[in-house]
Amino acid sequence: MKKATVGAVVVGSAAAVAVAALIVRHRMRKSNKKGRAMSILKEFEEKCATPDAKLKQVADAMTVEMHAGLASEGGSKLKMLISYVNNLPTGDEGGVFYALDLGGTNFRVLRVQLGRKDGGIIHQEFAEASIPPNLMVGSSEALFDYIAAELAKFVAEEEEKFHPPPGRQRELGFTFSFPIMQTSINSGTLIRWTKGFSIDDTVGKDVVAELTKAMQRQGIAMRVSALVNDTVGTLAGGRFSNKDVSIAVILGTGTNAAYVERAQAIPKWHGPLPKSGEMVINMEWGNFRSSHLPLTEYDHAMDTDSLNPGEQIFEKICSGMYLGEILRRVLLRMAVEAGIFGDEVPSKLKSSFILRTPEMSAMHHDTSSDLRVVGDKLKDILEISNTSLKTRRLVVELCNIVATRGARLAAAGVLGIVKKMGRDTPRETGPEKIVVAMDGGLYEHYTEYRKCLENTLVELLGAEMSTNIVFQHANDGSGIGAALLAASNSMYVEDKS
Repeated sequence: MKKATVGAVVVGSAAAVAVAALIVRHRMRKSNKKGRAMSILKEFEEKCATPDAKLKQVADAMTVEMHAGLASEGGSKLKMLISYVNNLPTGDEGGVFYALDLGGTNFRVLRVQLGRKDGGIIHQEFAEASIPPNLMVGSSEALFDYIAAELAKFVAEEEEKFHPPPGRQRELGFTFSFPIMQTSINSGTLIRWTKGFSIDDTVGKDVVAELTKAMQRQGIAMRVSALVNDTVGTLAGGRFSNKDVSIAVILGTGTNAAYVERAQAIPKWHGPLPKSGEMVINMEWGNFRSSHLPLTEYDHAMDTDSLNPGEQIFEKICSGMYLGEILRRVLLRMAVEAGIFGDEVPSKLKSSFILRTPEMSAMHHDTSSDLRVVGDKLKDILEISNTSLKTRRLVVELCNIVATRGARLAAAGVLGIVKKMGRDTPRETGPEKIVVAMDGGLYEHYTEYRKCLENTLVELLGAEMSTNIVFQHANDGSGIGAALLAASNSMYVEDKS
């Protein structure tokens, strides 16, 4: 009897030891996993670091590439496209002008009534339409006929007070957000379609001529006065309301910048110099790259997996299409190597681009004590429930690292433009205000990103110069800007070219 009791005690103590060992191993594993998650975080943070010295190197590299792109076609990763816009709106424009904004699968038709110096924009109205999928892969004639028919409908429904006086033609600004080789203020040939369009017989043709023929078929007497890129439109819209606007930046799904350059500083410009002495340059800065950019393994992997490997590197670390995807890739590694979401790796977390930047922004801005928004987003998008507060804090920290790097690099890009314009140091004539017209959903809605960008530029310029830089939100620049450029390049105003 005693022996049995002793045996039972021995067995019992062995079991207790085994359980204790399991608990210890589990805690060690848990501790190791937590340590692994923190080491992945720290490594990522270090590789994304953007100290001021590095940002100044990025800005200098941007300036160098701008010079190279202005010197010759193909001389730089920056295309530095000549927009042929040398007459920006002055605020003196009057009359009724139209705009057609074709940015992708949707397009908008606008009418803007301008009241000269004191009136500004008196009236504006727009209509939206979607391009049917079959027309995105059909013929050039069918696509432009559809667009012209929507334009005709818009004009037919307008009040009589908007009708042009006898002998005067309606004028239109055409925002066409696809790669074109511009040949004048109102002509340009399509290089290639993007955004799901594939219409072979438009490639190599003048898109203004195609639209004009379609308008004639619809019986609309309208002249295209300006063909513009959306960033150039944003600059024009900003300039109309503030004469000090000289730079425009779009930070949305993608990113781009335009600015006012001295015509004499464009070696590849071979035409007669415009009387204004100025030319708006569409930089296409999303394609900027430099050895100074703080790229991580996640960026390289995302680039390799993209539709355009090796291209648009700056855009891939700064713009809205990609920030959420970078976050997802870091979280996936943490899930695999550190089990931050449990023993199983959530299957949804393996889906590329499932985590969009608006969701990342919502998590980054979560101020609730239990980070409830973070928990809800992880559950709704990635089907990850019951996350710990520590894990949610980790997610917010990652959001901050990704957004901070993007915003600070965008600020360095703006500094590069300011340097190229020779406006980064005090002038003898006194301070000269630099107003940057900003547009795009990322800038408009991601508050932490916007604040970081603006604060960084102030930091980089220094106390004396930073008081002269102002950011101005130019909403809907691409549409209204096109109408304004139609006005400033109207055939009815005195030739200023």
